[in-house]
Amino acid sequence: MGFKQLIVALAVAWLALTTTALAQDKIGVLMLHGKNPGSPNDPNFGSLKAKLDHEGMITLMPDMPWSARRYIDGNWDKAMAEIDNHVKTLRSRGAAKIVIAGHSMGCPAAMSYAARSGNVDAVALLAPGHIPVFYAGAKGTADSLEEARRLVAAGQGDTRKDFNDNNQGRILQVRMTAKDYLSFFDPTSDAEMSVTALKMPASTAVLWVVGNADPIYQRGRGYVFDKLQDNPKSKYLEVAANHLTTPVVARDDVAAWIKVAVAP
Repeated sequence: MGFKQLIVALAVAWLALTTTALAQDKIGVLMLHGKNPGSPNDPNFGSLKAKLDHEGMITLMPDMPWSARRYIDGNWDKAMAEIDNHVKTLRSRGAAKIVIAGHSMGCPAAMSYAARSGNVDAVALLAPGHIPVFYAGAKGTADSLEEARRLVAAGQGDTRKDFNDNNQGRILQVRMTAKDYLSFFDPTSDAEMSVTALKMPASTAVLWVVGNADPIYQRGRGYVFDKLQDNPKSKYLEVAANHLTTPVVARDDVAAWIKVAVAP
């Protein structure tokens, strides 16, 4: 091999190594907003997105089935399929590491997808919300759960009607089929975080961020976090915030943690 050929070969090898290193450094973050009135336009969650963008991460914050516009579209499996497509989009944009960051309702969805797919590097859960085990004993939602189960048992699971949802203490009406409603609200389903926590792979690091003025703060570590398999990169973080402001208050901590969580 001549001198010029050697130089060209070394240059090609260096370019290949550099390209691989850059690809390995790319972190894709799928951001799942909260439930109605949550949307991709949420300013608090958007502030976190801006921070992650500034840190060079590839971010995507799509309109999910529980947004104000779609509330609630389809069933839990359909939501998981949508998340899978969004993850594929991140990978097509060069993301080598996948992180799912959820706010409120986005948290159980993030956990469920990570548990089912087994190929999510880290999950950041901010102001986790949507608690079917609580709804099962709460006025309004308990009645809707009973009605949905009765319809399914009677072979009328595809019947659409108005069921009750409990959104941070407010009772809202959501029109769904009985089967779809149960997929989101049954306390034994994957929509319940304390159930899904037991299915999460140990290889997926989890960040749990809760504000001290958020109702879920009272449930402490035992509700979900302590049910997760041990991972040295997982972290339970308390911040001075409420349910809505947690993402913006914790944005610097979240960005820093993500880098550590996906590092070799």
